[in-house]
Order: sequence, then structure tokens, then C-alpha cells
Amino acid sequence: MLNQKNGHQPLSLKALLLLGLAAFLLFLPGRAVTPPFDRDEPRYMEATAQMLESHNFVDVRFQDKPRYLQPAGIYWLEAAAVSLTGMQHQRVVWPYRIPSLLAMSGAVVLTALIGSMLFGASAGLGAGLLFMASVLVAAESRMATIDSCLLLTVLLAQLALTGALRDRQQGVATPIKRALLYWGAIGCGLMLKGPVILIPSLATPWVLGMLDRDFGLWRRMRPAWGWLLSAAILVPWCVAIGVVSHGEFFRNAVGTNFLGKVASGQQAHGLPPGYHLLVFLLAFWPGSFFAACVAPLVWRARKQETVRYLLCWIVPHWVVFEAIATKLPHYVLPTYPAIAILIAAFLVQGGDVWRHWPARVWGKVLLSIYAVAWALVGIALAVAGPTLVWVLEHKISAAAIVLALGVLPLVGLATWYISRARLQQAALTSVAAAVLLYVGLFTVVVPQLQSIWLAPRLTALVQAHQPCAESHVVSVSFSEPSLVFLLGGKVLLTGAENAAAAIKADAKCTVALVDQRDTPAFMAALGHKAADAVSLGTVGGLNYSNGHHLLISLYKLNTPPKQ
Repeated sequence: MLNQKNGHQPLSLKALLLLGLAAFLLFLPGRAVTPPFDRDEPRYMEATAQMLESHNFVDVRFQDKPRYLQPAGIYWLEAAAVSLTGMQHQRVVWPYRIPSLLAMSGAVVLTALIGSMLFGASAGLGAGLLFMASVLVAAESRMATIDSCLLLTVLLAQLALTGALRDRQQGVATPIKRALLYWGAIGCGLMLKGPVILIPSLATPWVLGMLDRDFGLWRRMRPAWGWLLSAAILVPWCVAIGVVSHGEFFRNAVGTNFLGKVASGQQAHGLPPGYHLLVFLLAFWPGSFFAACVAPLVWRARKQETVRYLLCWIVPHWVVFEAIATKLPHYVLPTYPAIAILIAAFLVQGGDVWRHWPARVWGKVLLSIYAVAWALVGIALAVAGPTLVWVLEHKISAAAIVLALGVLPLVGLATWYISRARLQQAALTSVAAAVLLYVGLFTVVVPQLQSIWLAPRLTALVQAHQPCAESHVVSVSFSEPSLVFLLGGKVLLTGAENAAAAIKADAKCTVALVDQRDTPAFMAALGHKAADAVSLGTVGGLNYSNGHHLLISLYKLNTPPKQ
């Protein structure tokens, strides 16, 4: 059984602040040097930029099309960050990523706090470190998308529930501030991504109540009136967007975006159940192996109230997103803090628990296979830097090689600790490997990968050769949102015939970006004007969104001088 003797010794404020600072510093590198990462991130960036330009904070748009996918909360947060930094008139990426940086740093702190409230300070600290070091967290913290901010609201709601659970264990009344935190967090989550927050936040107390046949935890959240606070946060904007869009927002956001993901895979992301479990090995690395280690012990301890509470947080959310057709790794991100807490709670029990674990031969075989897969993932991540530089840029990076040589021994040492059942040392060593890996990748490797960052180089080409102060740019072969954002939203994404028509209509101030494969169709559409078409420069590289290698030229038409 799980030892809970320190269950009411939460981490000190000083420890939480230091952990938050460590997370902030870990998530900081790479934010300014990494260009907009297609495709979702630059859509949020461009829609936010247009919101700031138009001063329309209700009707979110991407170029001339409404972006009716989710409420406006994330755009407001990014707009506030950009405004506070004074960058609203510049198309630079890092201000848009500030909300994710702060939200994920806060998520690490809340994970540690909840873990320490349930299982003691050591377990809380371990949970914060394991969560902070995971691959998916490192990626999401650097992207100007919803998920980091949504996770923070989920954890705030779970913090209120955890406090109420402790109140119930101690036999004391739950103060009203917990209910206000709970319903306020749900309201903010609804403003970020609609009903998604309801899955973990409502399922946790409801499923726990059904298992216990006692809905006391739910009643401590004052549901009779608490939902009014959530509604007060959400409803004003809903009324405004309903009026502005004539109801189209709700038809698209709920009918197409939300329910559409349940019925069929959107944007080629339809995958069968089991996807999240399979991806977990990489997405939660290095914590994934330790999750496999503790899983049987968690099952044995499932009747303990705190373990059952965390399982009611994890399992309903996981099952829902394994069941829906559309799948992306970050969909189960709200379960990762609870998984990290369970891992840390069992790891702090000490070496005696693990010396002969697992007891059965088949268990040892399965765990050994998973350990080998885990080690191979660690090795792959360690050598990813120099490999990417060599494959994509065709050069040897001494700095990337040094990085790999720093990470590989730590992965090897962690694997050796695992083979000796010294899981606490293995976890700490693998966390150190992950920290070194992320800092190195975003400071050493990412700046060297020029061939995959087509949008910044195409933008530079356009800006170097734009014929007029207000030039018109038409892109035939590269339609990624990153180009739209970097060119200030002023680019027409269209086919070869429309591009030819546009450049003929305004030959003086219009330029076209055309890949070599689309050039014959573009020239044919120009007709007799094809003889006047000249290339101002060419950019080549890989469009990582679809795997196509492109060689894009910037064309304009020579115009005869005025007589």
C-alpha cells in the first residue's frame, strides 16, 4: 500500500517559487529563434495580430475568413502579451508565446503543489520535475497555442478539488474560496477551448462520487450556484459573438469543430484507439518508463482515496480522447500532472519496493521490453540534433555533437540504474538528461535548421525585392499560415491561374511566389506576358507540414518605362 504519512505536508512557498523559476528558465530558450511553427501556431498569431489591428475583440478572423473554432480567450491573452511588450506593430513571434511560457511554468508549480498536498513534499517535488521534463510539455510550452493555458485552468480546478478532498479527510468544512476557484477556473477554461475543460473537471468528482456512492466532494463545490460564476465569465462573449456572427460561430465551433472531431478524424488526424497509449512512450519521456513501473502498484492501491481520486482524474479524460476519431498528442496533456503525481508518490517509497519488482516472470519480460524501448527513445532524442543538422543542412555541427555526447551518458547511466532497480536515481538522472537535451536543442540545433524554415526566408526575399511600398504578394505553392503571419497578413494564397491574373492586373506592384512544379502552369496562364516574367530570387527547402521539397522563385513582370 502507498505510504501517506506525509500527506498533509505541502511544499513551502519558497520551494514552489524556486521550482517555478526553474521551469521558466527551462522553457525560455528557443522562443525568439524558432519561427512560427506551422500550422496551428501562426493561425493563432495572425488572428491575434488582426484583432489588435482592427480593435475587434469579439469576431476573430484569419485574413478575411472568420475563425469560428473556439472562444476568444487565447487571442485576448496573446493580444495582452503583445500589447504589454509594445510589439503590436511588429511581426515577431516571442510575445505571442508569453502566455504559454507563463501558463506552463504555473502548471509545473500546481502539479508539485497538488502532489505535495496528497502525498507529501518529496512526492510533490518529484511530480513537478517529472512533469516539467516531459517531451510534450517542453514542446507545448514554446508554442502560442491554447493547450498550455487550458492546462493551467484544469490544474486550478483540480487544486480546488484537492483542497476539498483534504477538507473531507480532515472532517472540516470546505471554505467558499475553493468553490470560487473551481468554478472560476472552469469559466476561464470554457473561454479558452469551450467544453473541453468539463471532461476532467466534472468527471473527477462525478466518477469518484459514483465509485464511493457519495457525492460529498461534488457538493463541497457548491454546484447549486457555482455554475453561475462560470456562466458569468462565458456568456457575455457568447451573446456578443452570437449577434455578430448571426449564430454561425456556434454552428461551426460546436457542430463542425467539436462534434466533428468525435465522429471523424479532422485534418488527417483520424486514428484508432490506443494511439495515446502508444505515443505516451515518447510524449511523456522520460517519465513514461516509470509510469509503466508503478502502474501495477497503482492498481493494487486503487481503493485508497487519494489514488482513486487521481485515477478519476486520469481515466475518464483518457478514455474520451482514445474514443474520439481525431487524435493529437496534446489532447491527453491534462492527465499528465496526475500521472506524474502517482509516479512520484510511489518512487519516494524507496528502493525496497523495487528490488524484486515485478515479481512475476512475464512482468519482468514486459517491463524489460518497455525499458529497452524507453532507452532507444532516449538515444534517438540525444542524437536527433546532429542527425537533423546533417540530414537537412548537409553539414556537421560540432556543437550539436557535443550536446549529444553530453546527453547520451546520462541516458546510459539512467538505464544502468534501471537495471539495478534504483529507480529514484534513474528518474533524477533521466530528468537531468531531458533538461540538457531541451536547452541544447533550442539553443544549438534549431537556429541551424534553415532549410525547414521556408516562411522566414521567403519573407526576407519578398522584403528585399518588393517593387512598391505597398506591394501585393501572391503565393501559389506555399500556403502555410507562417507566411501569412510574417508578411503581415498581406498575401493572397491562390492557384497559378489566379496568380497570373493578379500579376497581370497590377504588374508594377504585384509579385508571385511559385514553385518549380507550378511554374509551367503559371507561365501558361500569363500567356504572351510570360516573356516579361523575371525571377528576383529563389528559395529552396522542405515544407515539413507535408514533406514536399520546394524550390520557390519570386516572379514579377517587367513593365515598359513611361514615355
